[in-house]
Amino acid sequence: MNDPMEPTGKIPPQPWMTRPQTRAVIAALTAGGQQVRFVGGCVRDALAGLPVKDVDIATADAPGRVMELLENAGIKAVPTGLKHGTVTAVVDRVPFEITTLRVDVQTDGRHAKVAFTDDWTADARRRDLTINTLSSTPDGDVFDPFGGLDDLAHGRVRFVGVARERIEEDLLRVLRFFRFNGVFGHPPPDEEALAACRSMAPRLTELSAERIRSEMFRILLTDDPADVFGVMRGARVLEPILPEAQNIGRLRTMGWLETRAIKVESVAPDAVRRLAAVLEVDQAGAEAVAGRLRLSNRDKTRLAAMFAEDAAQVTAGMDDGAAKRALRRLGPGGFLDRVLLAWAGERALGLRPPTHRTEAWMRLVEVAETWPPLDFPLKGKDVIALGVPPGQDVGTLLTVVGTWWEQGDCRADREACLEKLKTLRTWGGY
Repeated sequence: MNDPMEPTGKIPPQPWMTRPQTRAVIAALTAGGQQVRFVGGCVRDALAGLPVKDVDIATADAPGRVMELLENAGIKAVPTGLKHGTVTAVVDRVPFEITTLRVDVQTDGRHAKVAFTDDWTADARRRDLTINTLSSTPDGDVFDPFGGLDDLAHGRVRFVGVARERIEEDLLRVLRFFRFNGVFGHPPPDEEALAACRSMAPRLTELSAERIRSEMFRILLTDDPADVFGVMRGARVLEPILPEAQNIGRLRTMGWLETRAIKVESVAPDAVRRLAAVLEVDQAGAEAVAGRLRLSNRDKTRLAAMFAEDAAQVTAGMDDGAAKRALRRLGPGGFLDRVLLAWAGERALGLRPPTHRTEAWMRLVEVAETWPPLDFPLKGKDVIALGVPPGQDVGTLLTVVGTWWEQGDCRADREACLEKLKTLRTWGGY
């Protein structure tokens, strides 16, 4: 196996390294005599003191041999990407991604054709950033072929080798560069990398919407996404994919509200809400963004609802009755979205609000937190049972009674609502 390097660091034993599931996979993969290492994010995050979520392992064994070794040990092996050398081992429902060492033979900015190798440094060279080239033995000895340890310690996010060449191999690396700066970087960003990202940004439209959305959501969930978006706007990276992302101030305030200002269980960092905060659009514009990013139907509806102009507008000065009516129409989640978006917009104007204004916004958050879901007591069959023919009039009558019910703070029970419906039916001539 070709690796003349010596380890240059050490990861102290950690639960993800020593748990029985990890040891079982390592034992299976080394049964044939090959060395295996932890690679990528788990090594980087462990060294940075961050929680390790996914454990990736590399080996010089070919994918078929990896499958064989796992199955010999009684471990479930899933051929998740044999063409690219990837097998997923599953032990007690814990997944481990195992990849054969490889080199790129051909790339086009979106896909890569690879060949397998036994050269650990060559495998590391195909990765995007120096901090992602780190690997470690199961005992925690760290190998650092491209200076990733020093970069990690000093908050430098650099591409391996020539930045433009790395980006040409996979255009998504433009967005990954900014995401990793948001997590690990200290300003200012690496000049060569920033220049390469700026020059390659127009080609981001060649990427699938799903890949762009996934990476943008990860950026939005960094600790200070407004800082990241500010640098991206300065580098003109957002123009080809999200030109509507112009309200950096509101995004900054939204992050502050979600993580520091508000301490209730229902308020936490949320990618869709943060996306809404940074957009300068109306409802139609929000729907266009949702379509371009291929959001799920649920997220698309939610994003558009935050920009809707309807009777459920949320303001700090609304009284309890108006708040309850809005809650009834929007639901607690939709109501909270609008409260936070409006509050962030107001704070982003830069004026220090009086205490009573902040208390008014906070009261709305607390109302959403404690709101008991109430179901309108009537359904369409109740209207039809009174002799109203099926059709548009059924919905109209339900809407009128529902509005009356909301205006009474949703206190009227089923019998009272039926009496109101009978009155309307009589007036309507049914």
